[in-house]
Amino acid sequence: MTLSPPLQKTAWIVLAVLSIVIGLYPALYFLVDMSAGLLSTKSSTLLANPVWNAGFYSHIFFGGITLLTGWVQFSKKLRDKNLKLHRRIGKVYVAAALISALSGIYIGVYATGGVVSSAGFMSLGIIWFFTTLQAYRYARAADVERHQKMMRFSYAACFAAVTLRLWMPFLIMATGDFVRAYQVVAWLCWVPNIAFVFLSQGSSKITAS
Repeated sequence: MTLSPPLQKTAWIVLAVLSIVIGLYPALYFLVDMSAGLLSTKSSTLLANPVWNAGFYSHIFFGGITLLTGWVQFSKKLRDKNLKLHRRIGKVYVAAALISALSGIYIGVYATGGVVSSAGFMSLGIIWFFTTLQAYRYARAADVERHQKMMRFSYAACFAAVTLRLWMPFLIMATGDFVRAYQVVAWLCWVPNIAFVFLSQGSSKITAS
């Protein structure tokens, strides 16, 4: 079932607002002390590891860039009126996504919650990297339809940063335990996103008119 134009516009606005808000969230790690959050679950040895820190901050910094730039690419007006700008923003998104995905795979090895969380986040990173790279290749080959389809999967994976933060409060209340909630959200933050795009391909599309 295809969404009506008003619903398409509403969906795009919600997508944009959530992407901007969560896209700016990584800035907090550079501006204020965030040690009471997720970092409090990490060992002092890991927090002192320069390689892990490089991976972690690369992941959140470039991940923020993908959220801030990716939603713009769903604007049909931008694509139709300024294709060059669309391509330039797309290149920024692709570069940032590939870096964030690779660093996400690395830090996923050390994810809070052990092997369950690690498997979930590493799988997300692999899917994000693959779909983004494929979308770029299709764009270079001028295969617009496949490029658009693969980019929707890429941004669905990227949007896991948003859905993770939407799910976590409810999961913590339901489980009463942060670690258990984190194990669940490692999968819940992205599997439904990918499933939604898979089921909606060829029918409803989130685009701005």
